[in-house]
Amino acid sequence: MARVALVTGGTRGIGAAISKALKAAGYKVAANYAGNDAAAEKFKAETGIAVYKWDVSSFDACAAGVKQVEADLGPIEVLVNNAGITRDTAFHKMTLEQWTAVINTNLGSLFNMTRQVIEGMRARKFGRIISISSINGQKGQFGQVNYSAAKAGDIGFTKALALENAKGGITVNAICPGYINTEMVQAVPK
Repeated sequence: MARVALVTGGTRGIGAAISKALKAAGYKVAANYAGNDAAAEKFKAETGIAVYKWDVSSFDACAAGVKQVEADLGPIEVLVNNAGITRDTAFHKMTLEQWTAVINTNLGSLFNMTRQVIEGMRARKFGRIISISSINGQKGQFGQVNYSAAKAGDIGFTKALALENAKGGITVNAICPGYINTEMVQAVPK
C-alpha cells in the first residue's frame, strides 16, 4: 500500500516539484494550497494529484484540512512543510501585519501542521517530516528580517523535534535552498 504524503504549498514552485517527485516515487500525494485556485486546478489536471485548500497559518484550518486528507487518502506518513510567503521591506519600515503574516505562515505553520500528524506517526512508529527552510534562515538577508527569523526558527524547530522523535521511527529534517527561480523569487525586486 502506498504511503501518503502531504505537501503544503504543494501546487506551485518548489512544492509542485516535490509533489510531482513524491508521486513519481509511488506515494499518494495531497497538495495543499492557500489561494490560487486557477493554478491549483491546472496542477491537479496536469498531475492527477489531489489538491486541498486551506490557510496553514490557522491551526483550526490545518486540523480540518488534515482530517479531510486522511479521510480521502489514509494516514499521513510524510509531511512536507513547504508553504511560505514573503513580505519584504527594511525592518524600520516593516508593519506588524508584514511581520505576523510571514512568521505565522513560514514558522507557525510548522506547529499547526506537524501537531496534526505527530501523534499518528508516533503511534505507527513511522514518520517523515521535512521542512523547507532557506539559506536566509542561516545567514540573514537585507529586507527580510521577518523571513529570515521565521526560516531560522524552522531550523530550530526541526532540530528539537528530531531529538524528541528519533527513537520512535520518525525523522525530521530541514532543507535550506538558495534562490530558486520560482514565482516568489521572481517577485523580489532586483
